[in-house]
Amino acid sequence: MNYRLMFCTLGKTLLIEAVCLALSLGVCLVYHENPTPFLLSILIIVAAAVPLTLVKIDHHSFSQREGIVSVAVIWIAISLFGALPFYLSGKFEDVWDCIFESVSGFTTTGASILNDIESMPKGILFWRSFTHFLGGMGVLVLLIALFPAVGHRTQNLMSAESPGPTSEKLASTNGNSAKVLYAIYIGMTFLEFLMLLLTGLDWYDSSVIALSTAGTGGFAVKNASIAAYNSVAVEMIVAVFMLMFGVRFTFWFYLVSGKFRQALRMTEVRFYVTLIAIATALIAVTTFSGYAGNLGTALRYAFFESVSIITTTGFGTYDFGLWPMFAQSILIILMLVGACGGSTGGGMKCSRIQIVFKSVGREFRRLLHPRSVKVLTLEGKTVPDSTVSSVTQFMMVYVLLIVFGTLIVSFDGLDFSSNLTAVISSVGNIGPGLGVVGSSGNFSCFSGFGKMVLSFCMLAGRLEIFPLLLLFVPGTWKRI
Repeated sequence: MNYRLMFCTLGKTLLIEAVCLALSLGVCLVYHENPTPFLLSILIIVAAAVPLTLVKIDHHSFSQREGIVSVAVIWIAISLFGALPFYLSGKFEDVWDCIFESVSGFTTTGASILNDIESMPKGILFWRSFTHFLGGMGVLVLLIALFPAVGHRTQNLMSAESPGPTSEKLASTNGNSAKVLYAIYIGMTFLEFLMLLLTGLDWYDSSVIALSTAGTGGFAVKNASIAAYNSVAVEMIVAVFMLMFGVRFTFWFYLVSGKFRQALRMTEVRFYVTLIAIATALIAVTTFSGYAGNLGTALRYAFFESVSIITTTGFGTYDFGLWPMFAQSILIILMLVGACGGSTGGGMKCSRIQIVFKSVGREFRRLLHPRSVKVLTLEGKTVPDSTVSSVTQFMMVYVLLIVFGTLIVSFDGLDFSSNLTAVISSVGNIGPGLGVVGSSGNFSCFSGFGKMVLSFCMLAGRLEIFPLLLLFVPGTWKRI
């Protein structure tokens, strides 16, 4: 294990976190709030990070095992250090709430324990949303973009942090790929920010909404989430950008590069958009009677909630807990499916669902025609059996994590629907569930132990499960 390189990378990542905290400190100063929580947090993080950056490195490359372990360790570290402003603000009841809120932010889950969001300082709320932005594209992707030397031979590092069954290179080097990704990411975020300003929102609300949308996180600064603005324009802008951030970023790279034919070949994007359209139509048809027979209003809320859930953002405009069970069941399916691989969304990912469907279809053909040879393809490319196997294993472990997570949090005594959807929401990095953790509730009802279990599920879901689980395998730490 290349511990020296791992510690040095951790140190540089923490320095980036300290710089990002300085932005929240600036918000505190603008609104004349107490800057102490952010000042102390920055000093503590810098004091911990600087010695790590000074560690002498023997060789500048990560093996697959080292990349996976480093990503897991770094994500745990930034989540713990990211909880410092919450703890030092004195606005949270205990340290478990602070850690939960921080993990929820960085993993872009958006689950919260806050009962009165609007009473919180603006600096704290800005930091919550900014953790979404950092976690959405990945803090290590940002590190590689800012420090080209770190990007040398770090494909295993980027692969371990990038969501989806495969990761793609958009440029000649990892550093350039990271820069391209962040350029698109920042550009789309800034565009949403400008469009929200045009609706009449102030710069603060526009920025926190844009940051939360970009990371598909869903932390809002109003108790009623997006519904508080009572604006169809705001809702539609947010919904469209949620949909856009749920698309694989390679798609936007192809469009910007003028490679329209390659963009249109991406069947995962078509599958994703089609699924949203079908879910919107089904939910609208089953709920329009509740809106005095107004199909337009039903489509408005159905579209927003469908996009919010499948992209795992979690913004809300309506309490979907009041919808018929059929509509709620569709939302649970969207929770499990998730957005496209290579996007900022969570869930199992549309590409994995496609691979499983194609694999099942191939098995049926084998049973009907034993001598036939059928190669599984996706977007015109052959999918190796090793990829099919890894996707199947991932989905099995994904389901097992939900099962065991639900069993463990059930000790808190909540109803089954709340427990199950809280865990699905955490593993899928979604935010709201059903029952007491629905769009009108939060996660404060869980005990400290329950919150740590859910925090583990959130981290596991964001890192695609295996990196975090590998930390508990003895063979991971053996010297080779």
